[in-house]
Amino acid sequence: MLTPPRTVVRREAGLYALERALQRRGFRHVAGADEAGRGACAGPLVAAAAVLPEGRRGEIEGLADSKLLTPASRERVYAEVVDRALAYAVVVIPAEEVDARGLHVCNLAAMRRALASLTTHPEYVLTDGFGVDGLGVPGLAVWKGDRVAACVAAASVLAKVTRDRLMVELDGVFPAYGFAEHKGYITPEHSAALREHGPCREHRFSYVNVAAVSGRDGRPPRARRPGNHGPDEPMERSRASGGTVGVALGEQPRPPTPVGEDVAMEGGVR
Repeated sequence: MLTPPRTVVRREAGLYALERALQRRGFRHVAGADEAGRGACAGPLVAAAAVLPEGRRGEIEGLADSKLLTPASRERVYAEVVDRALAYAVVVIPAEEVDARGLHVCNLAAMRRALASLTTHPEYVLTDGFGVDGLGVPGLAVWKGDRVAACVAAASVLAKVTRDRLMVELDGVFPAYGFAEHKGYITPEHSAALREHGPCREHRFSYVNVAAVSGRDGRPPRARRPGNHGPDEPMERSRASGGTVGVALGEQPRPPTPVGEDVAMEGGVR
């Protein structure tokens, strides 16, 4: 029995090389999935998936890992991905669900939901860093996938822009924390606001720094969030609990919102 020749994809071959190699092997629709907000201690976790067209139509000028793009470039690339993608989906996991189920579980579940929501069924799946099972198609977890595969980079931009916009909106509800600037990541300014005002309902109480300022640092990491509190003040008026929200294919981009750059917050070096 003859085996097919081994496919070698070199990193220097460019962002589209891996997808093109898979397409030459018969996997026409290659989906990429990525997330934004793993390292944040406030706000939702957002995952996205995208299938780009074959050929020149799927080549988006300036596409790259979302963390390497300026806010203006991300908005432009986001609009191009939405316009050109054969399919895309975004899933938003609220902070209380991250606390209840755990970050890693929510991360995999969000990517799985985003991939399952694609209206163009993928024949192969590339994910950033973590393998996602239960998809019914072959897949590969790619280290630094948002810098290696175009579809993963596209998903990273979708997730990042969606989450940044949500954090800008939350800044209007909770102005004391500066969410529009740091997007919920742990900066000195955010830490100072947490110490002064305590956490709000959009903080992740399972994170050590939030648990410490909420007086729950002696409790287990997965301890239940301390009650329901209001939309504009930390730890006060009650509200209805939210669930997982999916934003599926067909979302139109909102007008660009100026947001702060956060390469350092996402794991880079400031």
